Amino acid sequence: MKVGVMIGLGVGSLGLTGLLAYYGITQIGLAVLGAGWGLLGVMLVHAIQLSFTGSAWRALLPTSPSQSRLVFLRLRWIREAINNLLPVAQIGGEVVGARLLARQGVPLGLAGASATVDLTVEMITQILFTLLGIGLLLLLKGGHGDWIWQWIGLGLPVALLVVVGFIAAQRFGLMKLIELGLLWLARRFPSLGLGGIQGLHDGIRTIHANRRALLRGALWHSMSWLLGTAEVWVALAALGHPVSIREALVIESLGAAMRSTGFAVPAALGVQEAGFIIAAAPFGIPPELAIALSMVKRLRELAFGIPGLVAWQWSEGRYLAALGRTGIVTAGAGTAQSRSTDSPR
Repeated sequence: MKVGVMIGLGVGSLGLTGLLAYYGITQIGLAVLGAGWGLLGVMLVHAIQLSFTGSAWRALLPTSPSQSRLVFLRLRWIREAINNLLPVAQIGGEVVGARLLARQGVPLGLAGASATVDLTVEMITQILFTLLGIGLLLLLKGGHGDWIWQWIGLGLPVALLVVVGFIAAQRFGLMKLIELGLLWLARRFPSLGLGGIQGLHDGIRTIHANRRALLRGALWHSMSWLLGTAEVWVALAALGHPVSIREALVIESLGAAMRSTGFAVPAALGVQEAGFIIAAAPFGIPPELAIALSMVKRLRELAFGIPGLVAWQWSEGRYLAALGRTGIVTAGAGTAQSRSTDSPR
């Protein structure tokens, strides 16, 4: 594990522990246990969100993919499980997802390109979703405008710079350099399986040129972000503090934005909880209940993430077993050919 990840994990764990201790871990735990049916509702909503984000990824491929929506749902599920539960700085899921998509018959370069652009579209639509939440909050609770503008002044420019930089890297050649570096690694270490990454840069440019595909992907992602509102609405109702749909949208949009700012901390430990405390405060939701909301989301992440990791390892095991069988068949054929050649006619 990298030193930076270890530091982030340590800081996040301390932050989360401090929040739980300060606001009462027993009270928060009892609130989460009392959610009952709400946990099932949250998981149902998230299952629909996964289908939307999987469809967004599928929509970006330049030609109509032969892979079904269920395939992309499974790959998106695995992507999310890795990002949420493994300390890989929120990027490992995209790499694994691209590799698994390549095994479905999509060239590795194009698979990597689609995952890269999908992540970019998701980031852009999240910024738009966050702006919608800020606008609604200003309409609903104008008196809380001071801290909102401070948050915008600090967080939004950083988010915009990240997105602009990511897009510029894709359009102006940096991804070509990355592709060349990966090809060099493939030649030096063939076991990494990176030889098929050629075409990454061209694939990104092809996807960027298809405006309709980008729009379809953005619409699917936007629907997924909006559906997250229902997750908060159901969870808070189950926790005994019902809110309106508009209030739930504000809490979800600002809470998700705060979580994204903690990308350097594995699973945004502590960052997500602080984000929901801030986002829920204008609506009279006490901090301990906001942390309970975050804990409900984390239970949902575990409920989806652990089976997702198992599905990933099962896919890897099947792939390695298939390679082993191919190797055995190839070796057997080679031996038979050698014996045929050595025997007298």
